[in-house]
Amino acid sequence: MNVVEKTATAENELAPAQRDDLRVVAAMMIPASTEYKVPGADDQLIQADILATLGRDAMGVREALDHIAGLAGGPLAALDAVKREAVITEFRATGGVAAATLSRVILQCYDRDDRVLRSLGLELRPPFPNGHTLEQGDWALLDPVKMRPSMWRRAP
Repeated sequence: MNVVEKTATAENELAPAQRDDLRVVAAMMIPASTEYKVPGADDQLIQADILATLGRDAMGVREALDHIAGLAGGPLAALDAVKREAVITEFRATGGVAAATLSRVILQCYDRDDRVLRSLGLELRPPFPNGHTLEQGDWALLDPVKMRPSMWRRAP
């Protein structure tokens, strides 16, 4: 297998029906909120982020989506809301590691979306102490660490 084959995008790794089901599951997990002015996890940008960063989780997500489709007797997206809820309730009980992987993938992409971060009052940059800047050459933050005894250990 060459490098091009190894780096296939998630769009190619997930079938169209799986991508539709992924969108439906994401919307069920995190619906949009007009009150908080945040998109749902089924938002186009969040879905694009999920597909772009699926990477090593692709197999677990495919397994989860296949399990959901098996419980649904076909694509989850083709069912009405009541049947979808019943299928997802069963999936949460029987999905195991694949269910956890699918949930984590959706949540991590949702939680890093700029619109979601702004709604939480967070700034779109890494947090640093003292006014959110770290002065160049200011090593005072390491003083508590330096005061600890050394933790040298012999190598086996």
